[in-house]
Amino acid sequence: MLAYRHAFHAGNHADVLKHIVLAEVLRYMGENTHAGAGGYSIEGRYAQKKGEYAAGVARLWDVKSLPPLVERYLALVKAFNPDGQLRQYPGSPAIANLLMREQDRLRVYELHPTDHRILASYLESRPQTQVADTDGFAALKGELPPPSRRGAVLMDPSYELKTDYAKVLAALREGLQRFADGVFMIWYPQLQLLESAQLAQRLKAAADAGAKKGWLHVRLTVEQQNNDRGFGMLGSGMFIANPPFTLHDELQECLPLLVDKLGQYDGANYVLERKSV
Repeated sequence: MLAYRHAFHAGNHADVLKHIVLAEVLRYMGENTHAGAGGYSIEGRYAQKKGEYAAGVARLWDVKSLPPLVERYLALVKAFNPDGQLRQYPGSPAIANLLMREQDRLRVYELHPTDHRILASYLESRPQTQVADTDGFAALKGELPPPSRRGAVLMDPSYELKTDYAKVLAALREGLQRFADGVFMIWYPQLQLLESAQLAQRLKAAADAGAKKGWLHVRLTVEQQNNDRGFGMLGSGMFIANPPFTLHDELQECLPLLVDKLGQYDGANYVLERKSV
């Protein structure tokens, strides 16, 4: 798990979906957990090695007349690039930092020692903020419910270990027991693995049992499996317990564009479903 570096994947199709959802939730809320480094250099050797941003955020950079949800997300990325060139991509903590008020509490957890140091340096001057090199799953229990009784949680592990799938599910169940009206966002990769294929249904069952305001699930499939061994990420999904009530309709408006711009084969598609309480 500690070998994982998100810098290799910064700005890819999964980041686009994840950060569109995260940014919109944080416009309503104030608190977030699980992290990564503050931002990533698109021109650095990690991002350039795979070049995944070219099939992600770069495909949206010069598009005109974007749906409002995508336009607001892209405005955040452009705020990170004041010279108008795509050189840096903001990670989840940077998105949060751009949107949250000074008085809002921010808790971030990152186990990779290099990313933790970068993240701690990036956020060191922000008040009401703690950056810890501990397991966010273990720390979540002590943070819920937050003093304000309003908060959002982002769970975004690497999933390099199959046990991450079980940890995410357990964290959602326990989180909803402690904070039934909190907003919980869970990102997951779409892989040809049983754990990945079953995760959304298991999260729905957990939310059905504990979320006061229902759930929303969105998945964006951009690639087809192109080898016999079943490796590779076909897309990704976001599951949100207690989502903002406007999020479904805004995603419905922008997902066809994301399929068109980010899809890498003719069968690219999306899933958008919800259950209201």
